[in-house]
Amino acid sequence: MKPHRDARSSGTTGSTHRRLPGGRRVVTRGLPRVVLQDLYHYSMTVSWPLLFASIIAFFLAFDALFGWIYHLSPGCIANLNPPGFAGAFFFSVETLATVGYGDMHPVTLYGHVVAMLEIFIGLLSLALITGIMFARFSRPRARFLFARVAVVRPVDGKLTLMLRAANARQNVVQEASAQLRLMRDEVTTEGFKLRRIIDLALVRGQHPLFVFGWNIMHVIDEKSPLRSESPASLAASTAVLILTVSGTDETTGQTLMGRAEYPAAAIHWHHSFSDILATSAEGTLEFDYQKFHDVEPLPPALAAESQAALSSLGARNG
Repeated sequence: MKPHRDARSSGTTGSTHRRLPGGRRVVTRGLPRVVLQDLYHYSMTVSWPLLFASIIAFFLAFDALFGWIYHLSPGCIANLNPPGFAGAFFFSVETLATVGYGDMHPVTLYGHVVAMLEIFIGLLSLALITGIMFARFSRPRARFLFARVAVVRPVDGKLTLMLRAANARQNVVQEASAQLRLMRDEVTTEGFKLRRIIDLALVRGQHPLFVFGWNIMHVIDEKSPLRSESPASLAASTAVLILTVSGTDETTGQTLMGRAEYPAAAIHWHHSFSDILATSAEGTLEFDYQKFHDVEPLPPALAAESQAALSSLGARNG
């Protein structure tokens, strides 16, 4: 989830609203707003409509500024049409774009100098805008699909936290890796409150060819940080699971990264993911991603086994 950013102005301070993993809203105050020093970052993170609107606004303001400068010296442009500021503005547009229709042209030293400055600054601006557009189009974007929920269920007789990811582009992502971390509020023995980040070991954190789907699993045993947790305790500590997946796109050689967050409410205990894989009569494998986010309760016997395993862990660590 991308954090919300307020409009910023150079050299001032103010409040900024953000959303942390898990949806918690945070307001920060006292940080300097320095948009002019972060223009590249702003251009890379702002939405496409706002980027185009900013470029259009810059184009119009730039041409209006130089049109006004031409207008300060009447007669510096020959064949000005329409007369007045409107003609100077359109001459500025033609100069910036190096169109050169041939009718209007500078006839005084003042007009030539201003046109030279406009062409020079315009070329630099065009190069910067071209670089930004290329950087945005060429930036690698992963199309990783993450199930909206996680489940806890027995797997091979062990209570297991399971998350599900898929490659929506279905190209080959080589040497994909996954990391799972738990963030929660804790209080130390000294009474110091902190937001602790805990690594959760995975059954398998590597995937050689990530093409279709990947079940990412963490065993909840005596060594697991989740061994004494429950839905209530995770909610009380505002716990959030953060899953990151990265790998190399075989086509472009670029590194792809994706991230998903799961608050306590998104963890379904004693449930399983709906099966999305089936085999046709001809032996063809069929993936139904319409059920990718679906979960279903465990059968009564398996649910009892899952609850017993959770209770046993809680009793041993209570």
